[in-house]
Amino acid sequence: MLRLLGIMLKGAGVSLEIFFLTLVFSLSLALPVAFGRMSRNRAVSSIFKFYILIMRGTPLILQIIFIYFAPKYLYAFLSNSLYYVITSAGFWNGLKLILSYNRFSAVIIAFSLNYAAYFAEIYRGGIESISVGQYEAAKVLGFTGPQTFGRIVLPQVVKRILPAAGNEIITLVKDTALAQVIGVAELFHAAQNAAAREFSTMPIFMAGLFYLVMNWVVTLALSRGEKALSYYR
Repeated sequence: MLRLLGIMLKGAGVSLEIFFLTLVFSLSLALPVAFGRMSRNRAVSSIFKFYILIMRGTPLILQIIFIYFAPKYLYAFLSNSLYYVITSAGFWNGLKLILSYNRFSAVIIAFSLNYAAYFAEIYRGGIESISVGQYEAAKVLGFTGPQTFGRIVLPQVVKRILPAAGNEIITLVKDTALAQVIGVAELFHAAQNAAAREFSTMPIFMAGLFYLVMNWVVTLALSRGEKALSYYR
């Protein structure tokens, strides 16, 4: 049991890495995506609408597979087609480095791009829920556009979107199990391997318990966040 627990803890550590890195990158990327989606420029808005459609309209597991394998096929194509055309060794080595990233990097990129689309729509809903009168009042008081957004709009948006964003964050904890599709040794992957070795379903149930505990901690953190923002009532 102690050996099994050690294996599960190691896998849980990888799952937590995926969770935190995805959260940092997706929440940061979602805001410019939301602004692009709300842009008055039709071309810009259409590009971001298409990005959101692709990310939300296709399975995350498919996106992980595509992002991991597509660069390898692209590199193979380029190496066959352009090797004799591109003679700069420095450029070619740099290209190989970019297109030969590892499984973990592919998982983080796929998760971040996918969740950024969901968070962007949540941001957009929160931003558009703020009345125009608040922008006009801020302008009368001499606030610039960035000051209005940072000091007046953003705190209210965070308060309003926290429950919806919390649902996505909890889902992210469970979705980390999809990283196993390209062989990343996260929690569920470790549990499956242990179950195969031990001829027992106990590791799978232990993995479920780990996910439950992680989501319980996330739920507590979100509840505290909502209480901290309750001064807007």
